[in-house]
Formats: sequence, structure tokens, C-alpha cells
Amino acid sequence: MAQPVNPPRGMRDFLPADKARREHALGVIRSSYAAQGFDEIETPVMEDAARLHSGLGGDNEKLAFGILRRGLTAEAVAELATAGDLEALTDLGLRFDLTVPLARFYASHRAALASVFKSIQIAPVWRAERPQKGRYRQFVQCDIDIIGEQGVMAEIELITATIATLDALGLTGCAIRINHRAILRGLIASWGVPETGYERAMITIDKEDKIGVDGVVAELVELGLVPESASTSVAESLSGLPDDGWNLDRGVVPPPAWLDTDAYRSLHEIRDAVAAVSPGTPLVFSHNLVRGMGYYTGAIFEIQHPEFGYSLGGGGRYDGMIGRFLGTDVPAAGFSLGFERIVDLVEMPEQNADDAVVLIYDRDVDAPTLFRLKARLVDSGARVRVERRVKNLKPLLARLADAGYTRFASVTSATTEVAELQFRDLG
Repeated sequence: MAQPVNPPRGMRDFLPADKARREHALGVIRSSYAAQGFDEIETPVMEDAARLHSGLGGDNEKLAFGILRRGLTAEAVAELATAGDLEALTDLGLRFDLTVPLARFYASHRAALASVFKSIQIAPVWRAERPQKGRYRQFVQCDIDIIGEQGVMAEIELITATIATLDALGLTGCAIRINHRAILRGLIASWGVPETGYERAMITIDKEDKIGVDGVVAELVELGLVPESASTSVAESLSGLPDDGWNLDRGVVPPPAWLDTDAYRSLHEIRDAVAAVSPGTPLVFSHNLVRGMGYYTGAIFEIQHPEFGYSLGGGGRYDGMIGRFLGTDVPAAGFSLGFERIVDLVEMPEQNADDAVVLIYDRDVDAPTLFRLKARLVDSGARVRVERRVKNLKPLLARLADAGYTRFASVTSATTEVAELQFRDLG
């Protein structure tokens, strides 16, 4: 019995209908972001291994696929492996996201770019994930980034451009959750967590929607970040925060002492500007929105949909990353769409019956005539496929209908002109 031949684990083949859906969604995303003033760039699928493991990619660095150095002998491989120096076996790696390559790209081409550079990157990335439903080792990311804009104008433009793109894709009912790293750090500091434990504490806070306030406090105590004696006060401070806390600095009750008021005001400024442009998509202040990447430094945001328990994309400000390449800080912010989640929600547009046709030709039809007919139909704007007539046409026509073709016509040895073709509906 023949063994199944499948793609590598965590990677997928796409049948024509699936590929058509993906390309349609990508086309909508590209055209929408381009209309918003973003320019598309392309970076190599590989970067230097040292750059991929420079601390810019957070936990994703552990998932990078390494590429073996050229010219290594078996003895050298054995020696390095024995010494436990596995990173020395590689000098290149597959990119695990598009942000690290963008930082390198900007550092390489800064002199040729605008002072405020707005980019689109749409490309596959690779991570050595444990394959499971919805989690792949190869997947497409769709990123927009603004480099060189220090104020909230960048966040406002990223969010409004993304909302416009979601609308163009036909995705309604979305909201944008938003928070600020300075606010998170202030909240965590008020619990007595040492600065070295901030990032780990944020990972725990990010679980609040799943494990609740009591679960968050218990984990913080278990990790030794919060003493048992402070657990009650930490629980009370978390429980007292509303799900949509836009009024923490207003009303009779004074604002919490830990609240970074400058950061909070900047979030209000972003909210008000977005509401003026896209009133149908609310911005929700969420104290427990963290975003996993350690390189975020300011506002962070995420796309939420009421029907799904996961985000459809997110991003934030990451000032400081590009400075790691340039030696001088450059402000930067970005927004990434969760393409693999979004593409399944996008509906394909209905095709005009005149746009996709099939020519079923008899065996005695000569090639010059057949392909002259096809060329003329293509010139008229149709999508045309030629198929040899088979004894049982029904399965063939059903497959063609599934592929998006809407009409077919027979071509015999007597057919010489397009006007002689008699089209019938498929299906």
C-alpha cells in the first residue's frame, strides 16, 4: 500500500480554491494599505544568525530555524556539538518575524528613505513551533510600520489604516484593545515587584482573561514576584479595574497612584482621533493587554472580535529596536494582521458569468484554431481554460464549477470563430 505523502509537519499545501482565497485577501490588504500611503518592501527570507539571536525577537528567538554553515567538516560538527556550542554550527537563519528584518533594512537603507518611513511587508516567516490546530511552522505575516514618528500620530495612522483594511476585507464587529507599557510597569511596580521581574509579571497578567484575578495573584506569589502577605491587596487592585477603563483619572475617586498619566492621556488622544475617523470601531482600554514581545516600549494594541477567543492582529510602539543596529535611537511603531486567522473569514467576491469560461474541445480540433479562440476570449477580458472532451463530462464540469468557472462551450473541428461558440452555464 502506498504511504501518504504529506508536506513537512506544520506546513501546508494549498489547493487552487484555497490559493485563490489567499491571493484575493492579500490583494485587498495590499491595495488598502497602499491607498493609506504605505510603501511595500521586501527583505530576504534569511538573516545573519547573530542578528536573529540579538535579543530583539523575544521568545521567538528560541524558535528560529538555523541554517548549517557551509564547509563544516564532520569532525568540526562533532566537536562543536560535544562542546554544546550548537549556535556555532549556524551562520544564517530563517526569519521568525518581519520586524527584525525591517530594523535591519532601515539601518541598511536609511539614507535613501524618507525621514518618516511607512512600510508594508507581506511575506512568509518560519518558527519551530509544536504543530497544532491554528499554529504552523510556516505562515504569512502582514505588517505595516512607521519609523521616525515619535508622537501618537504613528499609532493613530496605524490603527485607522488597519480598520480601513478590515472594512475592505468585509470583517465587521471588530474592536481595538489598547494599553501602554508604562501603565503596565506602574501597576506592577505598585505591587512591589522588582524591575527584573516586570516582563515575567506581564506574562502572568496577560492570562487574566483565562485564569481570572485569583489565578494571576496565585501565579505571581508562586513565582516569588509578590509576597503572600500582599496577595489580598494585589487582588483588590486588579479586581477594581474596569474592563474598559477610560475613566481611571476622572470622577470623585482620585486616579491610582501607579497610573502614568502622560501615557494615559496619550491613549485618550489616540482614542479620540480614531473615533473621529472610524466611529464604528471602538477602542477599549484593557489594563491586562500585554502583547508578548519584550521589545514594546509604549502603546500596544490588538484586534478583538466578539465571535473569537483570539486576536486577529496587534502591534505597538517599539522605540529602541532600530537603535540596536544604528547606535542611535529611532522611534518606531507597527501593526501586524493575523493573516492565517483572517483569511478563513474573508468571503470571495462573486464572479461575473462572462469572466470565467471553459472550452471543451474534441480530439480532432487542431491546436492553432483552439488557441486562437482562447486568445481572443482572453483579449476580451475572460479567464479561459481549455479541456479535452472526455466520455463522462459530469465530474469534469463539477470540478470546473468548484474552481470558479461559470460557463462552458464545445469546440469541434468545424468551429473557427468565437461567435460560433454556444456557452452554457456550469452547474
